[in-house]
Amino acid sequence: MLAFAAVAPTFAQGGHVTVVVHPDLRSGKLIQSVVVRPKEVDNRVHEPLPEPVVNTPVALSSNLLEMIDQIALAHGVEGPLVHSVIRAESNYNTQAVSNKGALGLMQLIPSTARRFGVLNPFDARQNIEGGVRYLRFLLDYYKDDYPKAIAAYNAGEGAVDRYKGIPPYMETRNYLIQVAKNLKAARQAEQAKIKAAATPTTEEKVPQQSGGTQDEVYSPIRASVAEDGRVYYRTQ
Repeated sequence: MLAFAAVAPTFAQGGHVTVVVHPDLRSGKLIQSVVVRPKEVDNRVHEPLPEPVVNTPVALSSNLLEMIDQIALAHGVEGPLVHSVIRAESNYNTQAVSNKGALGLMQLIPSTARRFGVLNPFDARQNIEGGVRYLRFLLDYYKDDYPKAIAAYNAGEGAVDRYKGIPPYMETRNYLIQVAKNLKAARQAEQAKIKAAATPTTEEKVPQQSGGTQDEVYSPIRASVAEDGRVYYRTQ
């Protein structure tokens, strides 16, 4: 079983458009948007498996990772999901090109790039914006059914609709397994980061009010008797 889970949005269909209501993860408010019905698109996959995506070594910058998280949040898409797709598609290589012409971080084919307003697929921000908008569209269209949405990201929603589910393409099925593994790891990493941020450091810990530890040093209390016979206590 693939480890995909999410909260489903509310749909109201009529005519040739779909009205979608989904929560904004930043504000907690419900956002209503209208999306066009998906059109048939060229399949990205064919058997046998294509040549792997060109993945040259890349050094991940904190700016790139933060940009991905911010764009995901702005579009109401789970951050770990976006990271999981990027890792499976290009391994964070902004210049990646597949033998089928998929481009950049999120491996947008030219028709998908144009469809979501991406002018330069090799510009990291534009590529992520286009890819995340496409993911948002697929999640809305498939009512947050992660396997269908991710399969459509790989093979096109036309293929998923035609087969009424996951297409019988080996690449797409392997892609689903890889993204599921990536998503599990990404969610665990995010939880660990949240837990670490919530745990105070040694310097931030509040000193104990009672008890004490073996590392604490106390000044000794000394008693003395005055000439009037009274006993006085003092510390050094």
